[in-house]
Amino acid sequence: STARRKIMSAPLSKELRKKYNVRSLPIRKDDEVQVVRGTYKNRDGKVTQVYRKKYVIHAERITREKNNGATVNLGIHPSKVVITKLHLDPDRKALLERKNRKKAAKGQKFTEKDVPAAGAAKPSLD
Repeated sequence: STARRKIMSAPLSKELRKKYNVRSLPIRKDDEVQVVRGTYKNRDGKVTQVYRKKYVIHAERITREKNNGATVNLGIHPSKVVITKLHLDPDRKALLERKNRKKAAKGQKFTEKDVPAAGAAKPSLD
């Protein structure tokens, strides 16, 4: 299930991408998303269910009426939506921080000043 969680990642909106310096995140239940492909393009809603078995998400107001009059949620693949509002909890904040730090450190080379001296780091065994 943890593998599917990662596969079921959705890109962040331009504003969120700029704010957190993160491109995409695994989608979760209370995120708000906007559909970017298909019949329901530009429709937005809150994620009501992440259906990992079928690799789809269900969102509010993205439903269809069956022949018998019942309304059913339509499954949308997470890659076809953008996250417009994140549901933040401590774990999610930590994940954003981790992903952001990697992005910031990319391309920067360590100098000898950044790394502590090898002799000073190890206590002597005498």
